[in-house]
Amino acid sequence: MRYLPLTDVDRRQMLATIGVASTDDLFVDVPQSARLAAPIAGLPMHMGELEVERDLKRLAARNMDAGSVPFFLGAGAYRHHVPASVDTILSRGEFLTSYTPYQPEIAQGTLQYLYEFQTQVAMITGMDVANASMYDGSTACAEAVAMANRVTKRTKAVVSGALHPHYRAVVETQARLCGFEVVAAPVDLDGAEDLASLIDGETSCVVAQNPGVFGHVRDLSGLAAAAHAKGALLIAVVTEVVSLGAIKPPGAMGADIVVAEGQSIGNGLNFGGPYVGLFATTDKYVRQMPGRLAGETVDADGRRGWVLTLSTREQHIRREKATSNICTNSGLCALAFTVHMSLLGEAGFTRLAHLNHQAACRTADKLASIPGVSVLPRAFFNEFAVRLPKPAAAVVDALAARRILGGVPASRLWPDNPALASILLVAATETTSDADIDAFATALAEVL
Repeated sequence: MRYLPLTDVDRRQMLATIGVASTDDLFVDVPQSARLAAPIAGLPMHMGELEVERDLKRLAARNMDAGSVPFFLGAGAYRHHVPASVDTILSRGEFLTSYTPYQPEIAQGTLQYLYEFQTQVAMITGMDVANASMYDGSTACAEAVAMANRVTKRTKAVVSGALHPHYRAVVETQARLCGFEVVAAPVDLDGAEDLASLIDGETSCVVAQNPGVFGHVRDLSGLAAAAHAKGALLIAVVTEVVSLGAIKPPGAMGADIVVAEGQSIGNGLNFGGPYVGLFATTDKYVRQMPGRLAGETVDADGRRGWVLTLSTREQHIRREKATSNICTNSGLCALAFTVHMSLLGEAGFTRLAHLNHQAACRTADKLASIPGVSVLPRAFFNEFAVRLPKPAAAVVDALAARRILGGVPASRLWPDNPALASILLVAATETTSDADIDAFATALAEVL
């Protein structure tokens, strides 16, 4: 019962047709440093479909899923309640099977929800215009830096030490391949970094996350002014989009580009994806925005309709004039975002944000009462860092043995920084109950 249909003869014929000697020749462009020296130990080379299903079910049974135990993980992916109506609407065939709306006359539904999605993103970020989504927050961040380089005709990005390290890594990867410079500030554990001092006449943009990866909430207005004084742009990054229901939007702080991870609205954790990247900017820079833009118009009979107004991607125009090589958007995840946001409404979105903040405050107060535990940020939204008297990774393992998922150790995100070994990132959302908080605090006190 093999689920790989090709025989050795089939493979040889295919390789001969394309003119290579072996499948290894297809990977010559992959650096040796990125290749495995040998097959992964312990994995069988061949199994039938039935055997694979049994093995995967056995492995899955070892997991603790987010909904079955007290859950305090965050660090860029958050557990929120998604109404059942969201999945019901997503499952409609018109949405589930639709693709890129190249022909507006038969894609009005897709174009309309993309238009509504853009409107929602522009409103919550405080920006003029948003695109029809990107892959996720990290790739949106890298695209924002590339856009800032085009706008300013400069090639140096200053990156905050409070930026999620995965976002920074994506920016640095693009920098290495596209030939621009990244100046990264040291890890900002205390929320007191001075990014303005790193801006000079060669800086294209400053990338700052709010709330920061350790939970600090800050006002970016001064940083925006400092960047603009040197001719640079401010890119604001939001990894927890629900925070925009309670915190002053980046656009009101002077941000030129806002990127965010939209997973929290309408999308479950999904083992890490797929997620949905949000991207918004000002009217001034709209033609440099990557991705595509759905717009409202009228047809020949004066009826309201929608079209792709801006498509500056290599699929639509000459490659050398494209603003991005990202060739799709996260359409179904964007629809989930739009449906959930529509169900919430403005008042519901604000209320959801308040519930998150309240849960985090209750959690922080409870943990701070444990001897040896200190909460680091003075102001936070629904996630904060705590300093423990023991290495956080070992504490997390001990909590998991007690069936509590008690946060993300900073050492998992910064494995080469021993100064962060005792730091634990803790997130609480509207799904966090008082019983969950009590169980977490009790277990943490026992472990410590």
